[in-house]
Amino acid sequence: MSDATKNEGGKQKHAFITSRGTLDGAMPALVMALNSRRLGNDATIFYTFMGMDVIRPGGIEKLKFYPEGTMGAIPGMPHLATSMMKKWMNEANIPDAAEMFEMAQLEGVKFVACHMTMSMMKLKQEDFVEGVEVWTAEEFIKYASQCDLCLFT
Repeated sequence: MSDATKNEGGKQKHAFITSRGTLDGAMPALVMALNSRRLGNDATIFYTFMGMDVIRPGGIEKLKFYPEGTMGAIPGMPHLATSMMKKWMNEANIPDAAEMFEMAQLEGVKFVACHMTMSMMKLKQEDFVEGVEVWTAEEFIKYASQCDLCLFT
């Protein structure tokens, strides 16, 4: 990697995209962004489509895990699967999604809402937790083109 791709002070820029408002949709970007910040890099999570639920007040606490395939269609399965996932996370000493989100906020992860999705869902800036920025897809693409790492989680 050339020095030309580094930010001020030699930091890297990392971007993550979250498009699902589920426990397994939100956690990967939070884990990656938080660890990126702890390594001294800039980290941004771009929330789009149903991922917008993550950055709405109280949304992070309501996230569920929906098993793929026909298992997810069984009544009560998302509740059971979510409980099981949270138990495994607790046993592994992994903070829950709300704690992870708060840590990411405190440690400087930038949270960005997709303008197009906001328009589509009739959302406003005040519909999100404090500190969320709003970017168009074009703005995110310009930003991502300058990143050392960009992942769709």
